[in-house]
Amino acid sequence: MSVEGKVSTREAKRLQTRERLLDAAVAEFKRDGMAAADIGAIVSSAGVAHGTFFFHFATKEHVLLELERREELRIAASLADFFDTPHTVEDTLTQMVRELEDLEQRLGNKLFKDFLALHFSTTRPPQEERDHHPAIIAVISELERARDRGELPPQTDAFHHGVFFLLGLFALLVTTPEAPEIRRPIVEKYVAIALQGMTSTAVGINEGRDPNSDESR
Repeated sequence: MSVEGKVSTREAKRLQTRERLLDAAVAEFKRDGMAAADIGAIVSSAGVAHGTFFFHFATKEHVLLELERREELRIAASLADFFDTPHTVEDTLTQMVRELEDLEQRLGNKLFKDFLALHFSTTRPPQEERDHHPAIIAVISELERARDRGELPPQTDAFHHGVFFLLGLFALLVTTPEAPEIRRPIVEKYVAIALQGMTSTAVGINEGRDPNSDESR
C-alpha cells in the first residue's frame, strides 16, 4: 500500500472514531444535558479509550459546537429552499421559528436548550470566521433582499434587525416552558413586535430632530 493510501485509511478511521464519539455524546446530552453528561459513559458507548475523547474534542462544549455547525448548515439549506418560494418578511421570521421547533423535536428539550444557550456562553470555544453561523447569515441575507425588493424600508438595518431577532428568539426559547399553549402565544407576539420594528418607517430615536426640542426629550 502506498504512503498516500495509508494516510487516507488512517484519516478515514479517525473520522469514523470522531463520528462515534459525536453520536455517543449527543445521545448522552439528550438524556442528561451537557453539564451532567458523563464522559466515561460517552467513551464507553463509543467503544474507545477515555483519552480518545479529548484527542477529538477538548471539552464537552466542543462537541456541542460541532453539532451546532452541522445543524446550522442544515437549517441554512432548508431556509434557502424556503426562500426560493413566494413569501413575505413575516414568513421569513416564522419559518425560522419553525426550523427551531423542528430542531427541538430532533434534539429533545434538554439538548435543544444547551444548543441555544451556547450562543450566550462565556466559555464558548472560538470558531474560525468561515464557520460563523450560516443560519443567522441566511436570515440576514434574506432581510437584505427583502429591503432591496422594497418590502422593508430602505433605511432598515437588516444585519442588526436579523441578529437581534434571532438572539432574542434563542433567549426566549431557552427561558420559556416548551408547552405549546404557553410558548406559542409568546413567540407569536415576539415575531409580531420584531416585524413591526423592521417595517417601521422611523429611522431612529431622535434622528433628524433638534436634540433641544421638547419632542426629543
